[in-house]
Amino acid sequence: KEPAATIVEKLKDVTSYEGEDAVFECRLSRETTQDAQWFLGDVPLQSNEMNEIRVQGTCHTLILRKVTLEDCGSISFKVGQHTSTA
Repeated sequence: KEPAATIVEKLKDVTSYEGEDAVFECRLSRETTQDAQWFLGDVPLQSNEMNEIRVQGTCHTLILRKVTLEDCGSISFKVGQHTSTA
């Protein structure tokens, strides 16, 4: 059983203007196959035309495309028992 990954670089608050992209990055202690999940408020986010979710090694990135006022709120990244919010 693989040891749990921890969050070593937490999310930073991002301010964006309507129509811009908002980029959030979180870095883990190690590469993991463990489920990592992004949330806007309580809503789990999927990769689609509005959101791009990328994983490169230990770096997990969420890009919210052309944000609107409805996208305002807290973004959370969860892996295992660990959570980071911005």
